[in-house]
Amino acid sequence: MLTALGLRGIPAAIAIASNLLAPGAQAQQVRTDIVASGLQNPWALAFLPDGRFLVTERAGRLRLLAADGKPLATVAGLPDMAAAGQGGLLDVVTDSDFARNRTLYFCYAEPAVTGRANSTALASASLTTDGARLENLKVLFSQKPKVASSAHFGCRIVESRTPGMHGRPDGKLFLTLGDRFSRKEDAQKLDNHHGKIVRINKDGSVPADNPFAGKAGALPEIWSYGHRNGQGATLAPDGTFWMHEHGPQGGDEINLPRPGANYGWPDITYGENYGGGKIGEGLSRKTGMEQPLHYWVPSIAPSGMAFLTSERYGQAWLGNLFVGSLKFSYLDRIELSAPFGGKVVREHKLLADVGERIRDVRQGPDGLLYVLTDSSNGKLIRLLPQQAAK
Repeated sequence: MLTALGLRGIPAAIAIASNLLAPGAQAQQVRTDIVASGLQNPWALAFLPDGRFLVTERAGRLRLLAADGKPLATVAGLPDMAAAGQGGLLDVVTDSDFARNRTLYFCYAEPAVTGRANSTALASASLTTDGARLENLKVLFSQKPKVASSAHFGCRIVESRTPGMHGRPDGKLFLTLGDRFSRKEDAQKLDNHHGKIVRINKDGSVPADNPFAGKAGALPEIWSYGHRNGQGATLAPDGTFWMHEHGPQGGDEINLPRPGANYGWPDITYGENYGGGKIGEGLSRKTGMEQPLHYWVPSIAPSGMAFLTSERYGQAWLGNLFVGSLKFSYLDRIELSAPFGGKVVREHKLLADVGERIRDVRQGPDGLLYVLTDSSNGKLIRLLPQQAAK
């Protein structure tokens, strides 16, 4: 292998995450199998049809691992990227027809031609059969404008489907985009991509049914706005797009972004400034702005997001949502009031004894959950049911 902060000025009546933690929530309930270690700040995981893994490292490397976790290659052919701070190589997903077309999509911090500015970009490429390099690289989208910042890139990719439990891939991609930290007010403006979710066709063109397509003063790629820094996104089995985003000091959110909707940042938030003090008017609600499905106070610093659609861990976990916590180093198992939807009714801490920041969580083709831990000795960990043999 490779080698509780309380928030001033926020009503006491709000529901906080700790109130939803089930008794005995620290119980492990699963066993961990370290598939690979020695990964440098891994950010995202993708599964190949033959059992191999692709793992991105924020420093700007795409690693190919064998099914047993042994390193096979550092994939060549990536573009130049701004690998500093929170920037670098971030998310990666394989196309739904990867077995035929070998196409994958990845997002990264794209540097300007000159100067220190950068922005989030989304590219497609073909992975050679041996997994050694990328070919036919095409930049599909570049966030505008570029700014000199090393923070809040967002950068989770989701391939969308037609609505319904048996929906099919519809040829479109969602991409979460951060507000770049220093430009938070941009999240309320439609003439830029900061603090937005964008939706594009797989060839980089703009879908004709995007909510702002053809509207003066608005960039046509925008799907929803008023977001801060989304580092987790997924589709529910019915095709609904889910995402979560980092709040400031408190106020991490789960949202179900609808076309054209405004999710409020920075005009409304359940968080406050780092070190204390209200953000803007200190509001948590405002007419015309959406409320989150769920929020955390204090922040858990969420990253990665996946629904469990298998029964590998028993019926009780089927339909649960899983979110990694960077701040508190656990995997959050989230029970919902309806299968794959509804409201958050209970949360459970998993992997707390591992003691590592959870950066990504995915369900594998085998129906098991896999997580990446974020450190200079990051790990790919497979979660095994207690009753299963290793």
